[in-house]
Amino acid sequence: MSAQPPVIVALAQLNATVGDLAGNGRRIVDAARRAYTQGARLMLTPELGLCGYPPEDLLLRPAFMHACAEALTDTASALADLPGMFVVVGHPHQFGDRGDVRSNSVSVPQRYNAASLLSGGKVLATYCKRELPNYQVFDERRYFASGRDAGLGAVVFEVQGVRFGLNICEDAWFDEPGRAAKAAGAQVLCVINASPFHLGKLVEREERMAHTARSLAMPLLYAHMAGAQDEVVFDGASFALDARGAVRARAPMFDETLTLVEINALDPRGAVAEVPCIEAQAWAALVIGVRDYVDKNGFPGIIIGLSGGIDSALVLAIAVDALGAGRVRTVMMPSPYTADISWIDARDMAQRLGVRYDEISIVPIFEDFKRSLAEEFTGRTEDATEENIQARIRGTLLMALSNKFGSIVLTTGNKSEMATGYCTLYGDMAGGFAVIKDVAKTLVYRLAAWKNAQGAEVIPTRIITRPPSAELRPDQKDQDSLPSYDVLDAILQRYMEQDQGIDEIVAAGFSPADVERVTRLIKINEYKRRQSPVGIRITHRAFGRDWRYPITSKFRA
Repeated sequence: MSAQPPVIVALAQLNATVGDLAGNGRRIVDAARRAYTQGARLMLTPELGLCGYPPEDLLLRPAFMHACAEALTDTASALADLPGMFVVVGHPHQFGDRGDVRSNSVSVPQRYNAASLLSGGKVLATYCKRELPNYQVFDERRYFASGRDAGLGAVVFEVQGVRFGLNICEDAWFDEPGRAAKAAGAQVLCVINASPFHLGKLVEREERMAHTARSLAMPLLYAHMAGAQDEVVFDGASFALDARGAVRARAPMFDETLTLVEINALDPRGAVAEVPCIEAQAWAALVIGVRDYVDKNGFPGIIIGLSGGIDSALVLAIAVDALGAGRVRTVMMPSPYTADISWIDARDMAQRLGVRYDEISIVPIFEDFKRSLAEEFTGRTEDATEENIQARIRGTLLMALSNKFGSIVLTTGNKSEMATGYCTLYGDMAGGFAVIKDVAKTLVYRLAAWKNAQGAEVIPTRIITRPPSAELRPDQKDQDSLPSYDVLDAILQRYMEQDQGIDEIVAAGFSPADVERVTRLIKINEYKRRQSPVGIRITHRAFGRDWRYPITSKFRA
């Protein structure tokens, strides 16, 4: 008796764009055709891959839901000429024209986060997600009903003698959905996902899925999204686990790719990509975040205000990796307090990367401002007002260039500055996309050092080693206004990312004065952050989608 041939499953790690239903559908069909020619007879695609993730309030529009239903039918029809091929597609779903389904005579909410099985030109079955995340960047209970609450059961299907069950993302972090699939006869659990990246997420994800595989005593296939959508990045790294939870295949991180997994006697095998170091992961996430935001929104290029400091240098290096030197323009805007070495280092940085470099002095404009305000400011000494005027002049010039040429301005403020308000509204905060908004200053230095260690020294050493300064007054240094960045970032991480209280942080050995100072700055500068551009999320808690604090508040701890 001959042995059963292996089932080849393709994990399609696709980069979807929200709302591009036709384009996303073509991506799915093209990937299925490539997989089919390589012997695959089952392909898994990412969660909500047909409409893009997260679609947010588009889901509340009936026209969007109807368009998604039509796109699913069109995608199924386009796959009709692949006999014996099964494709799992993630999409939002509703039942019937009114979008409601009745269970025990009780009407339940309309929309479901679903995965449908396509084959032979038809939709054969639809599974509806059971566990709906509602934390960090997730708002799924705002939009979706649970398949469990609607009385919708497990979906299990057979391909070449192997029975596969479906879960969607959060389902596999809980026991019941997988157990329901196994009880329905599944031998392999397929999990489709759109799980936003943060540092350390891959390890956490694989460990949790290994627990699921072991508890079910069955292999697990995990198909994940790649690319970026607005603030969030998807890191790919789709994988296959055996029934003991061991990684038997892993796709590269962040790349849009097709990974083939052979399942022989319920034992999955495939290529195992290495996991890059944390700095490499952060760099890749930032590069993809910039590339997808710029390209998916149709901007021809990028404009960066170059200061000679490390933050703008890092943003420039990321931008060039994302789009190439030809689509990046830099502008140095010296003030009366700009040091000579800042000019020299900015020119050096631009020359090393081969980008366009221009200089526009703000000195005459600054003097005009002061003359215009002289009568109003009579008898008052210069202070942060004059510092902010310089930053706002620069912001105005950059936005004028953006308006004239269509390129998007990338802001250069880091997470430490955004947290403490060490930034100027309508000044250095002016722009369209905040690249390092979620990168603490200490990580800025680590990323600069890592980039230089990859080959050519892209960022001049002096930019990395000189004390940081906004250069808005004579001999200014960041540490004149803030604790050392080592201390500031440690307090920021505990208070903002880990939700530790003030007393708890002090008990951990930090100076009460430093803790009070930093936490107070975080709280009183919420009004600034509400007006800042969107930016890339790389930690498990960023200022943006998963930080929602009141501007007006008297709560201390």
